[in-house]
Amino acid sequence: MKYYRSRAPLRISFAGGGTDVSPYADERGGLVLNATIDKYAYATLRETGTPQITIESLDYQMIQKFDLDQPLVYDGQLDLVKAAIRRLNGQDKDHAGGSEQVNHLHGRGFELLLHTDAPPGSGLGSSSALVVAIIGAFNQWLHLPLTTYEIATMAYQIERVDLGIKGGRQDQFAAAFGGFNLMEFFGDHVVVNPMQIPLAILNELQYCLMLFYTGGTRLSARILDRQTEGYVQRRRQVVAAMDEVKRLTIETKNALLQGRLGVFGKLLHESWESKKKMADSITNPHIDELYSEARRLGALGGKISGAGGGGYMFLFCPEKSQSAISERLESMGSERVSFNFELTGLQTWEMDYSADE
Repeated sequence: MKYYRSRAPLRISFAGGGTDVSPYADERGGLVLNATIDKYAYATLRETGTPQITIESLDYQMIQKFDLDQPLVYDGQLDLVKAAIRRLNGQDKDHAGGSEQVNHLHGRGFELLLHTDAPPGSGLGSSSALVVAIIGAFNQWLHLPLTTYEIATMAYQIERVDLGIKGGRQDQFAAAFGGFNLMEFFGDHVVVNPMQIPLAILNELQYCLMLFYTGGTRLSARILDRQTEGYVQRRRQVVAAMDEVKRLTIETKNALLQGRLGVFGKLLHESWESKKKMADSITNPHIDELYSEARRLGALGGKISGAGGGGYMFLFCPEKSQSAISERLESMGSERVSFNFELTGLQTWEMDYSADE
């Protein structure tokens, strides 16, 4: 029995998050600096030989079964998975960007098992990483000729076009490519610029960054709606904040490459202060208190990863302050999470357990 597996890494966004969202990215160009970490979204696929689809999500503790020729209806239950299958089964021709959609499944039933290392709404791009992992598993099973760019683009289209979920583009491309990347966005045009970080700088950054789960998730679409509304209405503070966040992304990238990590930490703080001006729901009193306490105890900077409002916070902390910061934030209800950087993007493989049966 063959199993086709894939995993796609989650990410933290150092600077520029929010500028990859339309219409800002279409009109002024977006720029994001991010890196993937050793937290993953996983997909396991097994061909069953029956005309049935079985989807099991460990995150939602849910199992759904469908006949292979049964239309997959979006009803709020595992819609991301259904949308990916519909794409691959040729059911979304209207969203194929003008190209002819191909039915790749050819009546082949399967089971699909899914889980992630972080909950949806955590700010680490877990939902997008899961879509990338699903496409990766199908790519491995069906021997499709999809490139990394094509996988990321398909994942973006599934979320933003097929399902109409609000959000940007960085999550899909981070999960597919992996590592440290400076990403440029302008309309449908995406350029992923891999960054080669010297090992000493990478190790030091790993040593100085702390990651905390703040104890709650959020609906990023609501936050992005408010950010987009502010930009469309040309509110001076919102537009200026987004422009500043983009400018600081270049400075943050330069500081990282040059190993000026003290400056890097301070730029994280500047970026967070600017990002908060993009929408009032990006932060809340609890997040502000956590961040203020971390700064008081020695953190140079940090931010909530993702759209904001909750989820994971990372902090740049000199070694002498880490113990006090960890103790204080955990006493306030946060949980410190160990992590390492992941320099590889989507990975797929297959295992044959026939000999074990």
